[in-house]
Amino acid sequence: MAYIGKTPTIGNFQVCDAISVVNGQAAYTMQVGSVNVSPESANHMLVSLNGILQKPGSSYTVSGSTITFASNLVTGDVIDFIQILGNVLDLGVPSDATVSTAKIVDGAVTSDKLASGVGGKVLQVISATHATEVTSTSSSYADTGLTASITPSSTSNKVLVIVNQNGLEKDNTDTKISLKLLRASTDIALFAGTGTLNTSTANRTDIGGTGVSILDTPNSTSSTTYKTQLKNEGSGTVAVQNGGSVSSITLMEIAGW
Repeated sequence: MAYIGKTPTIGNFQVCDAISVVNGQAAYTMQVGSVNVSPESANHMLVSLNGILQKPGSSYTVSGSTITFASNLVTGDVIDFIQILGNVLDLGVPSDATVSTAKIVDGAVTSDKLASGVGGKVLQVISATHATEVTSTSSSYADTGLTASITPSSTSNKVLVIVNQNGLEKDNTDTKISLKLLRASTDIALFAGTGTLNTSTANRTDIGGTGVSILDTPNSTSSTTYKTQLKNEGSGTVAVQNGGSVSSITLMEIAGW
């Protein structure tokens, strides 16, 4: 890639600690801050001995953190410096306060990397609404149109699902409405059945609304869809979102604990 102006400098550049020459010794341990360091190869170094840059491979070799000169050094020789250039792909350790939010890939920070005690915190919120009336005369479940998807950042996280299903209606006394919540194709809650919600002496009943809140464990980091379905438990017709009523679903990813 071409650059206008100065080419960016890449590499984990380090200057080794001073090394004292031992008479008759060729091999020396390289350290930075008193910690052993291992260059990628002899070609990733600049070595000055007695004021002269040495040729990698012939004047010296490297194995791990040990540099070995081609011949034994003697009293009076001076290792001026050893600079390690690092791997061309090694950026080293970023300086404090230099990594911005934009540099972190979405979803890269999981609950495993969060400080102790943050379990139970809300990590993201997804919300959706649906206002189109859906009717059914069938005894089989069908989608109500209320749905939302979320992608958890860790398999240990949970999803708090809050549903408000509004505009429920049935058209005669013998009709009963059932509503359930699903994660993909898996049933996780039945929140309207054949109880008092469905009883009436009138031929036509606008029931109003109902809902459910459940803390689910999808155990996934893939996009996960939640939705509601309805069915008719008797004769006649049942409906949701009747008369332009708006139903809502909210998904909250909760950090695991």
